[in-house]
Amino acid sequence: MADKLQWLYQFKPGEKRPDLATNATAWTEADEDVFAAHYERLRQGTQDGKVVLAGRSQDGIGPAIVIFEADSEEDARRFMEEDPFVSEGLFGANLHPFRAALVRKTE
Repeated sequence: MADKLQWLYQFKPGEKRPDLATNATAWTEADEDVFAAHYERLRQGTQDGKVVLAGRSQDGIGPAIVIFEADSEEDARRFMEEDPFVSEGLFGANLHPFRAALVRKTE
């Protein structure tokens, strides 16, 4: 984890449908398909060692984030923008450089 730069992107409500983050009944079947692609991409990224952590708060208020590694800001931005949630316009996202100071060991 120390070799590569770490990045965090935080989802924000999409401009066209800001209710998706807080209203589970607003999701269409097409939105569910985008979610499946988003989840699979992050699952594969986790398996490949690129994604460090991905998840969302459960209260509908707190953030949804992805922490991952990339060689440059350009690569990080591309990874974020290619997330189906972002590329399909369901959510926007903000990119930030990140550094995990403490990480629990897994065995």
